[in-house]
Amino acid sequence: MNPFRFGVQFSTSASGSTYRETVRKIEDLGYSTVFCPDHYDDQWAPTVALTVAAEATKSLRVAALVYDVDYRHPVTLAKEIATLDVISEGRVEFGIGAGWMRRDYEAAGIPFDRPGVRIDRMIEAIEVIQGLWTAETFDFQGSHYSINGLAGSPSPHQAGGPPIIVGGGGKRVLTEAARRADIVGLNASLHAGSVGPETALSALGERFLERRNWVEEAAGERFSQLELQMNTFMTAVTATTAEADEMIEGMAPMFGLSPDQARTIPMVLAGTVNDVCEQLHHHRELYGTSYWVIHDGEIDAMAPVVERMRGK
Repeated sequence: MNPFRFGVQFSTSASGSTYRETVRKIEDLGYSTVFCPDHYDDQWAPTVALTVAAEATKSLRVAALVYDVDYRHPVTLAKEIATLDVISEGRVEFGIGAGWMRRDYEAAGIPFDRPGVRIDRMIEAIEVIQGLWTAETFDFQGSHYSINGLAGSPSPHQAGGPPIIVGGGGKRVLTEAARRADIVGLNASLHAGSVGPETALSALGERFLERRNWVEEAAGERFSQLELQMNTFMTAVTATTAEADEMIEGMAPMFGLSPDQARTIPMVLAGTVNDVCEQLHHHRELYGTSYWVIHDGEIDAMAPVVERMRGK
């Protein structure tokens, strides 16, 4: 099993100085990575934010979770990520996805193709980006992209390019992730293009076990080389176990779930420091997830857990 490490999803800040102070705090508290999502709503542009984070810190890794393939041409993205990897001296992880938030597409006037088409485009984009990172000159002819004798420059600091993160909640995207990525994110289903009641039902423990099994089956011999990631919906470090139970019992009906169902959701970590550590051990045993992503409002509360669990 991979050792535990932890990242923070951090998308905006009151000012540049506050952002820099926060990413330094994230580093000092032992988190591995700062992530930025990629949406058109009230958040910072990920590549700019991550560049600032890399410059403000010494060891913190940086990544988008994840770049939407439909928002940038892969040639542009390959150059941006390679440049960031050079500047940060190899502290980049590269997250890419097929896109899911319908509201983004509609607001920006981008066609929201069916999932299969978007996944096909993501696969081609990964091939283009990896080709530009590793070949002196690169040619590619696909259904979505055509590259003709293009030299990938600069070369990434990390040989072969940064580790690739691909996640999802459906079998097709997880199958491709298992075959192509270095880090595979197990997510709830966002097939509908928004977060709704079906998302909660897709987040039950039994569904995540199914996803883990899809990944293992598709990865074959390379499964042992993969790092499995979980992006949490919520973490709540409480003074007592009873307090966490009350919170879950109050939250469950809001998502159409029973408290017993809600307690199986691995994307929710709740309880005392000991409880949360036990939950993390349980989830790693069951789902293989060792790389956990929380949100910026939870940095301080999770710090004792990170201190105890990271690297173990």
